[in-house]
Amino acid sequence: MASYRIVIADDHPLFRDALKQALEGTLDNLSVEEAGSLDEAVGILEVDDKYDLVLLDLKMPGVQGFSGLMYLRAQYGSVPVVIVSANDDPHVIRTSLDFGASGFIPKSAAVDDIRTAVLEVLEGSIWVPPDIDISGAQDSENSQLAAKLSTLTPQQVRVLMMLSQGLLNKQIAYELSVSEATVKAHVSAILQKLDVDSRTQAVILANRIDGDLWQASDDAGG
Repeated sequence: MASYRIVIADDHPLFRDALKQALEGTLDNLSVEEAGSLDEAVGILEVDDKYDLVLLDLKMPGVQGFSGLMYLRAQYGSVPVVIVSANDDPHVIRTSLDFGASGFIPKSAAVDDIRTAVLEVLEGSIWVPPDIDISGAQDSENSQLAAKLSTLTPQQVRVLMMLSQGLLNKQIAYELSVSEATVKAHVSAILQKLDVDSRTQAVILANRIDGDLWQASDDAGG
């Protein structure tokens, strides 16, 4: 009998529990790890990245948009990530796929749809809500930006996330346990890959997609 290992990353314990119960009703031999923040999810994968799937909320401690997805796809490229979010705007779904998500499950989805989505992704498919039309949500500018951001290494993604939080090179160096010279090298590489001239411009680009995310649904809560 096949066994599956899944990480559920969401800061609401009740929702994690409901999602876990839905999956346990579908997959007999299932092991689930729960994370309430991006750091906790990364900590689980750092110990052992042999997981079959990560179910990731877009809005929780440590992540306020697609940066968490960017980091997981860069650092753990072999582990599929499905976004589970209350914000089911077609542009949000489209951008999730652009950043490498293997699917998108609205938090309002019925239990049967959640189970179908997870099963299809575990079989190697991409799943999006069949009742939401994302065909007109393609944004060539955002797609180009996503392509540039996807070229960043995991460490460069982390540096960019910290730049977006307003941290100085010295603070980033302390957080990552590296030298300031290393941070400067990462920043230079980020500017080159994003084709911008300053760290401010890099932060504006990185925040633009996340800004579109929350503008699309300010009350989504994830």
